[in-house]
Amino acid sequence: MMKLLLFGIPLIGIITWVASGQKIAQRSANSKADSSGSRVIKPQTLEELFALPETARQSCDLALVNLLCAQGLSGADNLAQESLLATLDEWARKVRSETDRHLYRFQSRPDEYENSEGYFRMLMMAVVLHEDFGVRYNPERVASPSETSSRDGFFADSRDVFLHGLLGSRRMGTCSSMPVLYAAVGRRLGYPLKLVTTKGHLFVRWESATERFNVETTGQGLSRFDDDYYKTWPFPATEEEIQAEGYLKSLSPAGELAVFLSIRGLCLMEARRPTEATNAFAHAARLVPEVSGYKMLLAQAKSLK
Repeated sequence: MMKLLLFGIPLIGIITWVASGQKIAQRSANSKADSSGSRVIKPQTLEELFALPETARQSCDLALVNLLCAQGLSGADNLAQESLLATLDEWARKVRSETDRHLYRFQSRPDEYENSEGYFRMLMMAVVLHEDFGVRYNPERVASPSETSSRDGFFADSRDVFLHGLLGSRRMGTCSSMPVLYAAVGRRLGYPLKLVTTKGHLFVRWESATERFNVETTGQGLSRFDDDYYKTWPFPATEEEIQAEGYLKSLSPAGELAVFLSIRGLCLMEARRPTEATNAFAHAARLVPEVSGYKMLLAQAKSLK
């Protein structure tokens, strides 16, 4: 479960890392042509990411953006982004292969898969990631809501909350990173996947023109829950909180970046680096000004400088 509170303030989607204000020119070495001949932008640092025009930044790979937000954190030493992204591409190919191989199961008995090809595809992804690649929730980070606190070390190791902990040798993560893995793999397969926040938690939503359902990626197997479920789990959220924090809405690219950078900021706070955390909160507030929690955490971080 994603750790929720820092000094009594909801955290999910609240932190961000602010690069130095200096503009960094986009380097041609950081982009390459895809099969259609279009240029795929691949910033190598957060400074380069934030130097991009907003439209270009929105088109960046979800997984790359997540890994950029982990740079320089405890547990992210010598972060091999290209190797990790290559691993992710390999996993996506395996998911595609196994899904295609077993698609006849859905076609012959769709009722066994809730009459939803989307659900079948997500279920196959869960099976491959768990059984073939050993992806699992870190048992040391399992805690009930009553056991969470601002001093439990949840953000001490970035491998627990960013993709490199799942794509590296440990293959473990939390609800800060596991939904991101599912979304990153699914988008490589053309699936219409969104990230969604609720109080203290991140989950995945399949959202196409014909079908919409939520996917919980952190339990045993794969579960679908409606929005009302996430109004009370893992923490009860009032209607006022849902509106103020933007809970239960499919995140935009800016919202996704704010979530990743919020997690970065929590790691910085855990490491007693309040100046960098302050920058993170300030940037989050600029990215998604409608989320009130960013402003509250900014004030908290400033008070610790």
